[in-house]
Amino acid sequence: MTFFHALPFFSLLVAMLLWGSSFVAFKYAVMVYDPVVVVFARMIISAILFLLVLPLWRPRVVHKKDMGFMVFMALCEPCFYFVFEGQALTLTSASQAGMVAATLPVLVAMCAGFFLGERLTRRSWTGLFLALAGVAWVSISGTATDAAPSPVRGNFLELLAMLCAAGYTVSMKKLCATYSPWFLTAVQSLVGTVFFLPLLFLPSTALPVAFPMGPSIAVLYLGVCISIGAYGLYNYGISKLPAWQASAFVNLIPVFSMFLGWICLGEYLNFSQLAGVAVVFAGVLLSQEWPVARKQNTLELHAEDEGALLNSEDMPLSVASSLENASVPVRGKN
Repeated sequence: MTFFHALPFFSLLVAMLLWGSSFVAFKYAVMVYDPVVVVFARMIISAILFLLVLPLWRPRVVHKKDMGFMVFMALCEPCFYFVFEGQALTLTSASQAGMVAATLPVLVAMCAGFFLGERLTRRSWTGLFLALAGVAWVSISGTATDAAPSPVRGNFLELLAMLCAAGYTVSMKKLCATYSPWFLTAVQSLVGTVFFLPLLFLPSTALPVAFPMGPSIAVLYLGVCISIGAYGLYNYGISKLPAWQASAFVNLIPVFSMFLGWICLGEYLNFSQLAGVAVVFAGVLLSQEWPVARKQNTLELHAEDEGALLNSEDMPLSVASSLENASVPVRGKN
């Protein structure tokens, strides 16, 4: 595997590490700032940085038919995603919220079934309900603390955030066929800034009167490393890999978030909750449908090397038969 073939996988791995740390940084920030303030600050920081390099990501043309998908994508995430997650992290721990994120690959498969016509197998549905049962297990087993006063409500809100993330992933996959991942990331930041600005003036939003160093650095980290870095790398991975394969990397988020929550915030899961985590992972793994490798002839390999799509199953029988008997030398790669 060459460096360029491995790049999407490496991008997704780094994105998951950053996202795992975002639960800890978000939890740390909302201990001092209102969740709406934190989300707006990270959105406007990333939007300003994107505008400074506008020529690098601006597309030549934006098609009208894609505007609806772009609006839907941005409303799903960051808009409603952060509405739910911002409130969730005031009620539950970063470790439990990160664990709930493990349901995303299953939810992506479910959304693809409803909106893209991809049929789910009985095994996938079993895995879906098993993962959701694990989430309920962890939530019910959680005990209220000062940092997580209502884990059941908090984990439910985090699950709603994951539903929004699934809608975002499916629409992002469709748009990546036409637009740069970095352009779509910039759209998310700009729409998010406009969406959260009016929420600052709601009576329920507590505007900050002081700016402690630690939480302020956490907000800056969220705006630069997460809203730009993590989302940009994830969008790049989606553009190069199938949606199911890219979303499978999300299973790494709870591992990173629980480890970093333990290191940075002193959080821990009890034995019953760890058992629930195991149920979640079992459900996610059960739901995965891994593709079976297909034997290819030399002409098909040569066509793929040139960037063409060639599938003998979609061809007339006479043409497919001649392809199977064809012998074409494959150019070696330097």
